[in-house]
Amino acid sequence: MRLGAYNCDLEPGSKLAKIYGQKRISERHRHRYEFNNKYKEAMTKAGLVLSGVCPDNELVETVELPSHPWFVGCQYHPEFQSKPTKPHPLFVSFIQASLERQKQV
Repeated sequence: MRLGAYNCDLEPGSKLAKIYGQKRISERHRHRYEFNNKYKEAMTKAGLVLSGVCPDNELVETVELPSHPWFVGCQYHPEFQSKPTKPHPLFVSFIQASLERQKQV
């Protein structure tokens, strides 16, 4: 089981690097699953951006789909660091993207 806080290095210029405003983040995990690195090449060829990796073991932590207005996936639990008066940056970004999309419809 992957449990506790782990560092994640974000790809410069990625959506997540812009959301967080930094190169390295630390996020909490609680899961038994991980991205299978055997499929890295196939996923990137299909258009998925592997935007964040754990520097300790090169596990993929975050992914993005650039062809979508706001498609990000993460292995960690952003809700563990979110507070009512200080929401997690991923939640803030998602709400902002949703409001922007609503204006277009």
